[in-house]
Amino acid sequence: MKFDYTYYSSNAIDPTTLYISGLIGLIFGILYIVGLWKIFTKANIAGWKAIVPLYNMYLLFKISMGNGWLFLLLLIPFVNFIMLIIMYAKLATAFGKGAGYTLGLIFLSGIFIPMLGLGSAEYVGNK
Repeated sequence: MKFDYTYYSSNAIDPTTLYISGLIGLIFGILYIVGLWKIFTKANIAGWKAIVPLYNMYLLFKISMGNGWLFLLLLIPFVNFIMLIIMYAKLATAFGKGAGYTLGLIFLSGIFIPMLGLGSAEYVGNK
């Protein structure tokens, strides 16, 4: 008995689609890093620290909440979602933004982080 692979191969994803989606992901990734870099420079932290994994989350928590070590709570399941929401809310407040911007950071952080960094928002500090 011979197996017919034509059915399975006809459902393959076009390589062009993969390249385009990869390019779009790369562009969003670069914009996110640039936005995070600018957020750090607005908060008087060296921008290059935005590209260091884990350290950038420590600094983001330090900017938004005052205590960077709270980022370790992201390692606890279910608590991590709550901590991210609190951190985004305090980050928006630290840059003088309101609840609408907080929701944008929570649900569309890939768009709102670059907007926060590259926009006209000024760092006013955490409260």
